[in-house]
Amino acid sequence: MIIRKAEFVVSSPRVGMCPPTQEPEYAFIGRSNVGKSSLINMLTNHSSLAKTSATPGKTMLINHFRINDEWFLVDLPGYGYAKRSKKEQDKLVEMIRGYIMEREQMVNLFLLIDSRHAPQHIDLEFMEWLGENGVPFSIIFTKADKLSKRQLNDNLQVYLKALEEQWEELPPYFITSAENRQGRDEVLGYIESINQKL
Repeated sequence: MIIRKAEFVVSSPRVGMCPPTQEPEYAFIGRSNVGKSSLINMLTNHSSLAKTSATPGKTMLINHFRINDEWFLVDLPGYGYAKRSKKEQDKLVEMIRGYIMEREQMVNLFLLIDSRHAPQHIDLEFMEWLGENGVPFSIIFTKADKLSKRQLNDNLQVYLKALEEQWEELPPYFITSAENRQGRDEVLGYIESINQKL
């Protein structure tokens, strides 16, 4: 897939205020500081489409980006940022779950996982919730360039083994690096393959 056009459309504080569009939506979510904005910018060939920040947890809204006038990339708030108040965290959970459960245009959720870390309970729990609710999702392992090939492979094997304890069939997964553009063609090709079936 060639990205010819990528433009910001709107930020919404809740799912009921998202734009009344018909095009398919691909949402991106992950724990704070997983490299979501950098990945979105890499995928769209844009240096600052999604705002990157050194401070985790900056995305507090549902951000819609129209791609090629054909589909939407949706940037969801990161979860699990400990410095937020309980009230803020509850509000974010409500916003995220509202979008995932109610937004009929969403055809796939990409869950971002930092490839450097061991499986985190919060991510595995979130995946379990997605599975229980029949939400179509894929995993994107980020920051692959921060590890040697052997470390990366070892970490992935540990992660996949943890998933096998939970899942009979593993969700699709991709290995990416915003730095060297690894995985870009695979992720965009996957989106294109879903679009062609719609």
